[in-house]
Amino acid sequence: MSPVQILSLLLALSIALNIAIAAGLLAHQSGAGVHRAILTGAGAAASGLAIYFAAVAAYS
Repeated sequence: MSPVQILSLLLALSIALNIAIAAGLLAHQSGAGVHRAILTGAGAAASGLAIYFAAVAAYS
């Protein structure tokens, strides 16, 4: 992998982590339990990464 690809992947992971934390905190503040908030954040991160990887696959 080239350095640009590695940096792009790290950027995608960083953005997914930020999305996961924001979604988890929002779910927890909305009254969901801790376990449900973690699952919500993980689902949001997985969705964000799926969209990113789909866009990369379509571009290639």
